[in-house]
Amino acid sequence: MQPRVYIETSIPSFYHEIRREPDMIARRQWTRDWWDNHRARYDVVTSVPVIEELEAGDHLKKNECLLLIERVAVLPIAAAIGDIVDTYIQHHLMPKDPKGDALHLALASYHRCQFLLTWNCAHLANANKQEHIRHVNALLGLHVPILTTPLELIGEPEEGS
Repeated sequence: MQPRVYIETSIPSFYHEIRREPDMIARRQWTRDWWDNHRARYDVVTSVPVIEELEAGDHLKKNECLLLIERVAVLPIAAAIGDIVDTYIQHHLMPKDPKGDALHLALASYHRCQFLLTWNCAHLANANKQEHIRHVNALLGLHVPILTTPLELIGEPEEGS
């Protein structure tokens, strides 16, 4: 069974990133490398909130971002997700926007995704938040996904590659 990876909004956004600053170019290249060369090793999933965030965006590559994830499996939103989001916000784990980071973490946790893939290093892939996330998810009896960037999942080339 392949590890499950939840694709958060920043992944298709960075795949089609057009900014020219060196750090933006690097993130685009790492995202494309993971998506094009390593994604097949994982069971890749996303959610309706990711699709809605991409649809709401006002950016040049909006359609390309949506096309990138159109064949990615979409996780259902169970009734319990709302309670999980509320708990994250009450524990100051995530910002108060219930449609944002707390919802992505709740979905990845509830559906037992091994990884939550993101470039949001302020609220999600942030080592300083990991212990707090582990604590709150333990209180809720939830799985704790590894919150990471594409760079961390690129890994070593497979033998014969």
